[in-house]
Amino acid sequence: MIDVKLIRMITGEEILAEVVDWSDGILTIKNSLVVIPNAQQVGFAPWATVIDQQNPDIALDMKHVIYCVEVNPDVAKRYNELFGGPEIITPDKQLIL
Repeated sequence: MIDVKLIRMITGEEILAEVVDWSDGILTIKNSLVVIPNAQQVGFAPWATVIDQQNPDIALDMKHVIYCVEVNPDVAKRYNELFGGPEIITPDKQLIL
């Protein structure tokens, strides 16, 4: 599974992204989505939409990041369905009663 995190920037944006690397004060991410809250739920839209798709990594200086945390398991599962690549994601096992 992809290591997906919720990142809060000092600008107030919340970004859902795959963490590629985290070292030397730099957080490197890819496949980033901005979180868009509305009345009863949240939506997602691409963040950094015009980057080179051949080089999708984005380096964030940690001085611009407020926090980087784990996400709700349901959100992580959906993110992995979108960006997980060739890995097969099986549905949760449900019993017939």
